[in-house]
Amino acid sequence: MSAQTPEKRNRSAATVRKAQEPSSRKWLVPAIIGVVVLLAAIIAIALSGGGDSDSADTEGLEQVRPVEVSGTALPTFPGNEASASDPALGQPIPEVSGQSFDGAPVTIAPTGNPQMLLFVAHWCPHCQAEVPVLSEWMNAGGLPAEVELTTIATGTSADAPNYPPSEWLAEYSWPSPILADSEDQAAANAFGLPSYPYFVLVDGDGNVVARATGELTPEQLDAAMAALTQTSS
Repeated sequence: MSAQTPEKRNRSAATVRKAQEPSSRKWLVPAIIGVVVLLAAIIAIALSGGGDSDSADTEGLEQVRPVEVSGTALPTFPGNEASASDPALGQPIPEVSGQSFDGAPVTIAPTGNPQMLLFVAHWCPHCQAEVPVLSEWMNAGGLPAEVELTTIATGTSADAPNYPPSEWLAEYSWPSPILADSEDQAAANAFGLPSYPYFVLVDGDGNVVARATGELTPEQLDAAMAALTQTSS
């Protein structure tokens, strides 16, 4: 066996290095691509807030629910200007059976206590203005303890602004019960709703004491509650 000269050994080592270099580069490129893809995924998740927060807020909630009405529907409210001659005054309210956004049963019927029924639509600018006023008024003790409040979320449309109503009302920690009206607004129609927001005041026997539409001030709400509780006493 002939001895290998230093020059030949150097040429052999260089040949080995050249043979190894492409293999190293072959594994390096996919590794870099993998890191870039991973970083992009992390950034996308961070920017989307996890991607599931909004759906989790409404998981298990339905914005419209089936509604059953029994009894005679109230005539359409003629408006605040004609409230003194409202044909529904003294009439018994129809009974409504439905559900809240989460499926809990909600019933509107005589309870022996005075009631305030509030009809709101999430897309209505007057409702969006009135709900914060009502929330502040109630937090300040404006709603008498004996008056029962039931809110009816009606006119609901996924194509309209400020959807869904469940999230909108939750922003104000709105009290239960809240009835999710049906797609055909069965509850609203049964109470003669002409526009939003719409108030129906009911005495302990289930008869209409007053109706009103539009934005009411805290002073108007106080006056309405005084009249309602006096009528029901």
